[in-house]
Amino acid sequence: MPDSCLQIANLPTHVAIIMDGNGRWAQQRGLPRLAGHRAGTENVSRVIEAFSDEGIKFLTLYAFSTENWGRPQPEVNGLLQILAEMIDKETENLFRNGVRLMHLGRIEELSLELQKAVRRTVKRTESNTKINVCVAFNYGGRAEILDAVRRLLVEGIEASQLDEEAFSQRLYTAGMPDPDLIIRTAGEMRLSNFLIWQAAYAEYYTTPVFWPDFGREDVQQSLLAYSQRQRRFGGL
Repeated sequence: MPDSCLQIANLPTHVAIIMDGNGRWAQQRGLPRLAGHRAGTENVSRVIEAFSDEGIKFLTLYAFSTENWGRPQPEVNGLLQILAEMIDKETENLFRNGVRLMHLGRIEELSLELQKAVRRTVKRTESNTKINVCVAFNYGGRAEILDAVRRLLVEGIEASQLDEEAFSQRLYTAGMPDPDLIIRTAGEMRLSNFLIWQAAYAEYYTTPVFWPDFGREDVQQSLLAYSQRQRRFGGL
C-alpha cells in the first residue's frame, strides 16, 4: 500500500461516482467530445487503484445512463466502442489487481458482442476480493425500481410480505451495501437518476474537477471530507 494512503478510521464502505465533465474537458482543449470520453475511460483504472489502496470495498461508477441513448448516434456508438476496448484491454489487469467487476443495468439491451465481453470480464474476476467495482452501464434509477417491481409481481409477493429489505433484494444491487458516499465531478449538483433508492442517506460530495483529471489527491480529499461528516440517518 502506498505511503500516501490516508490514516483515518471513518472511511466509507461503498463509494459511488457520477463521472461527469468529459465533454467539457475536451472542449477546453479544442478536442472532440469522444476524446474526452476516451480520456475519462482511461482514468477509470487509476481511480480504481486509488480507492483500492485506501481500503474501499465497493466502488460504483456511473458510466452510461438509460437516458444517454438520446445523445447523437455517433457519440453513442463511440462510447460503446470505447467501453468494448476498455474491457478487452483491462480485464487481465483487473484480475491481477484483485478487482471484482460487476455490472448494474439492463445488459440485455446492449449489443450481443458487448454483452459477451461484459459477462466474460465479470466471470473472469468473480473470485477477486480486494475491491468490488460495479459499472452502471445502461443504468437508470427509475428503470431499476420498475424492474424490481416487475420481479415482485412475477414472484407473486403478497403486499403483506413486502418491506424495504424484500424490495432491496430485487434491485440490481441486491447483496451490496448502500452507498455511503456519492461523488460527482465537474461541479454539478444533482443525482441524475443514479441509485435513487440506495442513496437515501448517502453523503454527497461534489468537486469542480472534470472526471479525466480526477486523481489520487481528489480521491483522498473526498474521503477526508466524508470522514468529517456526522451521519444521523434521520436521528439526532
